[in-house]
Amino acid sequence: MTGTLAPTQPLTAADRCDRCGAQAYVRVVLSSGSELLFCAHHARKHEESLRKVATDIHDETSKLQETPATADKEER
Repeated sequence: MTGTLAPTQPLTAADRCDRCGAQAYVRVVLSSGSELLFCAHHARKHEESLRKVATDIHDETSKLQETPATADKEER
């Protein structure tokens, strides 16, 4: 899911999906100013509907593909 990056705070591990409680990687801003948070799975699942009501989508799902620096050292 891609979208316009909002001038909002980055999502943290404390931000949880409004659907299932997993870590949120997508923030959807509605025209009312309210926000919805979604994990990558639920953001993809509801992407079409969200695009219809969102004024902005902040997508940090690319963080899921990043490898921590410590993982490289442990493999060696």
